[in-house]
Amino acid sequence: MTKTRLLSAVIGTVLFVAGYALAQPKQDISKGRHPNLAAAQRLTDQAYNKIVAAQEANEFDLGGHAQKAKGLLEQANNELKQAAAAANQNKGKNKGK
Repeated sequence: MTKTRLLSAVIGTVLFVAGYALAQPKQDISKGRHPNLAAAQRLTDQAYNKIVAAQEANEFDLGGHAQKAKGLLEQANNELKQAAAAANQNKGKNKGK
């Protein structure tokens, strides 16, 4: 029975780490071109990591709210990327003027 629990814990941990690596917001906004957007992106990443730590500390028993917050941070990260892309397009349009 102890071996079964240990195996379940190991499998659960591996699946969690794999899911975390795939779901975690990616920092890819250029600090040189968009320092404020890059800083905001870095902070969303830090918030995401703190939520993961809270989930681990509470054995994921947070009523689904932590998972929802992580989803919202992923959404915020995507919006920041789109803001940077829009700024890049606007700079390109204004160069010829």
